[in-house]
Amino acid sequence: DWMDTGITVPSSIAGTEEPEEMLQPSEEQKHEKLQTERPPSEAPMVQAVLGELRVSSVSPSSVQLHWSVPEGSFDSFTLQYRDAQGQPQALPIDGGSRSVTVPGLSPSHRYRFHLYGLRGRKKIDHVSTEAVTAAEEPEELPLPSEEPQHEKPQTEAPTSEATPALEELRVSSVSPSSVGLHWSVPEGSFDSFTLQYRDAQGQPQALPIDGGSRSVTVPGLSPSQRYRFHLYGLRGRKKIDRVSIDIITEEPEELPLPSEEPQHEKPQTEAPKSEVTPARAVLEELRVSSVSPSSVQLHWSVPEGSFDSFTLQYRDAQGQPQALPIDGGSRSVTVP
Repeated sequence: DWMDTGITVPSSIAGTEEPEEMLQPSEEQKHEKLQTERPPSEAPMVQAVLGELRVSSVSPSSVQLHWSVPEGSFDSFTLQYRDAQGQPQALPIDGGSRSVTVPGLSPSHRYRFHLYGLRGRKKIDHVSTEAVTAAEEPEELPLPSEEPQHEKPQTEAPTSEATPALEELRVSSVSPSSVGLHWSVPEGSFDSFTLQYRDAQGQPQALPIDGGSRSVTVPGLSPSQRYRFHLYGLRGRKKIDRVSIDIITEEPEELPLPSEEPQHEKPQTEAPKSEVTPARAVLEELRVSSVSPSSVQLHWSVPEGSFDSFTLQYRDAQGQPQALPIDGGSRSVTVP
């Protein structure tokens, strides 16, 4: 089943040490090996070569990488690395891409990234690099009350121009696994923002946001959990102003826990008594369209009627319930 998806599964998951084993030789040896092994059967094909993998930016929770393809072309790429818990991760990337942002990383942690160029399912070339995520520098800043925090930056920053100001951080949407936030900047402007909070395990998280943005959706949260979010406005690397808010995520629904079949039959006999007029809405089989070591793509159809929205519910590797809200017009979703 995995082979049908066209996605290369890191063999470290299957019990062999593929990224580590492949990366023991030097890049030059590796390059020569590929050139001597492949071309006999594929002589007419233009050789595809990956250029150096470089780090373009880092934050406490993400790394941006870019590369070039100086010769030939690839059908796709796969970026492989181990997360902070040592678990292998694989990120499938389109063959036309030359950069990728790797999210969900831990602050002040060293990662080794391996980028593979693929033709079909065959790995043709690879390049590697190391990156250290940024420190979670403002860890202590959100803890004091807001007023002193608000006054302090205004005495430090405004020497050259009017001090920019952040207005109240507000909630635009809440689900069991995500929160939408928005804010305004009534005075001046910021180069960037950083949203900081602690996850359900108490680990600090930081989400870098573009200076032109006025809203953000925070994914990957746990249901029925209280979160305190701190939004900082930055000029360069200096924090000028901050606003905070407390939010509790919604409770997960209980419906998905029993088997799906009895659940499906029950509403059809119970519901029409009180809702005779609306057309019946029916979901068709949920199918897997692709899988990778860290994601699954699902699709479905609605052969009869329509739905206002969908909710995909599942338990993560730690057994915590997760819920993903989906638009009623969608017929597929990728679970990251």
